[in-house]
Amino acid sequence: MICSYADWRWDDFRRACVSVEEQLTEGDELVVVIDHNDGLLERARTEFPNARVVPNAGRKGLSDARNTGVETSRGDVVAFLDDDAVARPGWVDGLRTAFASDDVAVAGTTVRPNWEGGSAPRWFPDEFGWVVGCSYRGLPEVKTTVRNPIGASMAVRRTIFGKVGGFSDAIGRVGTKPVGCEETEFCIRVSAHDPNYKVVFDPFSAVDHYVPAVRQTMKYFVSRCYHEGRSKRIVSILQGTDAGLSSERTYVRVTLPSAVVKGVAGSLRRPSGLLRAGVVVIGLSSTVLGYVVESFQRGQVTVSAT
Repeated sequence: MICSYADWRWDDFRRACVSVEEQLTEGDELVVVIDHNDGLLERARTEFPNARVVPNAGRKGLSDARNTGVETSRGDVVAFLDDDAVARPGWVDGLRTAFASDDVAVAGTTVRPNWEGGSAPRWFPDEFGWVVGCSYRGLPEVKTTVRNPIGASMAVRRTIFGKVGGFSDAIGRVGTKPVGCEETEFCIRVSAHDPNYKVVFDPFSAVDHYVPAVRQTMKYFVSRCYHEGRSKRIVSILQGTDAGLSSERTYVRVTLPSAVVKGVAGSLRRPSGLLRAGVVVIGLSSTVLGYVVESFQRGQVTVSAT
């Protein structure tokens, strides 16, 4: 399934659809959901006559667009690809293989950044790949279970939706506002419903996620971190702090301090290392600020993130 909403993303969206259509076999289908854009809906129907192209039947935003696609689709497994990502060869088969075991409820893959300009900014720390919707340093390097995958490339067994519901419209991206975590909240619900359900991560299957220049600025970085903090607070309210911050605790205690130490230690050889170390601190501070602000707004300020 691919959800899209903006005419100006057409070229990226088209590449995403083509990358999936080329991998489909008998019994598979491409479902496209257009989020409240009639012109884009008609254009997509014309361009992809073999796809099931439908409008978002719910509230504007990614969560209800995905829910619409789930209701429209027919397969035993529903795979999700962002409209600015391109599935690498073998992506569909890799996800299909991940569900060979009946206890797998959700699966995700590596999401590699496709930087406009060819490379990341010198100041951008690899530990913050999630800022641009991509994999980041600190994720597992082998196939294993995780709390949740990155939403740009994941799949869910259809029967799971009937047991835990769909993606919450209380959270998730609407337009260009840099919020998220709808897949995090969903996966926490899955695990809470049945601890035997597995959420798996396959680092050997991958998609390439386009990162435009507008998302390579410090302004976007800080804004995305801030809104991630807000999103994490909402997840914690909906599903509890223990589950909502289980992965983040290790990330904050181990991954980020390691990044700072490495940057400072390597600054004599590469001054950019010290710069990246500083950005790590800025990113963490911005995320914590978003978490605290959301707590104040909701009248709940007593929860520690660590």
